[in-house]
Amino acid sequence: MWRSCLRLFYARPPQAPRLCLTPPVGGPSLSLPGTARTYTPPTERKRFYQKVSISQGEGGFEINLDHRKLKTPQAKLFTVPSEALAIAVATEWDSQQDTIKFYTMHLTTLCNAALDNPSQRNKDQIIRAAVKFLETDTVCYRVEEPAGLVELQNNEWDPMIEWAEKRYNVEIGSSTSIMGPNIPARTKDTFTSHLASYNMWALQGIEYVITQLKSLILSMGLIDRHIPVEEAVLLSRLEEEYQIQQWGNVEWAHDYDLYELRARTAAGTLFAHLCSESSTVKHKLLQD
Repeated sequence: MWRSCLRLFYARPPQAPRLCLTPPVGGPSLSLPGTARTYTPPTERKRFYQKVSISQGEGGFEINLDHRKLKTPQAKLFTVPSEALAIAVATEWDSQQDTIKFYTMHLTTLCNAALDNPSQRNKDQIIRAAVKFLETDTVCYRVEEPAGLVELQNNEWDPMIEWAEKRYNVEIGSSTSIMGPNIPARTKDTFTSHLASYNMWALQGIEYVITQLKSLILSMGLIDRHIPVEEAVLLSRLEEEYQIQQWGNVEWAHDYDLYELRARTAAGTLFAHLCSESSTVKHKLLQD
């Protein structure tokens, strides 16, 4: 399965002719004909600190920028429950060069969301939102043509559905109907119970991955370490990769989308794992 998916990716034809592209200056900027949509790089800031370290406080592990404690956008003390997660976040801050590029710091963003909870959702609401993706899951929606894409979807997505059905002892199925597959209530209840076993922090990471891949099935395959990030991302973009193979890609734009999706998906998966595993790292951290 994975090999044919990789063959599709590496079989990409040369880049398609230019559409209406603005060269990247300080970050990508893309305008397509007939639209007013333009990608504008998020705000950056000049680096204002020299050293990054972590320390343990009463509420967990904290991030120190020189002698200042990191705070969330809502001015709360930035405290995470896992030492391993604190190291990962500190590494994000330490890896910034002269300019802090906040849009590359996905773990920091996830921690801020968990601490500030700007949407004010509780655990049950997050679980309901995650399970609702089953009704529109990427791997459950199939096309009826062209034949090449139909075959590709069957070859690549059917094994993922079969894995999920066996792993969780549920029925999922797929459909070519615009209404999507009819997901049994028992299946939704099973996934609801499974997600409820995660703590609030890990659950937010899982939901983040689901929203990136538009698929609960692919996301659980990642969280359960059944498939790697690269495979999950390609499977979530199967139709797009097929179209690129047929018609070519838009210069750097499609590749940028691919690598950015990989980064976000990897960050969400790592975040979920680090928040659901208890670990202590016993050595000097980012001091040298």
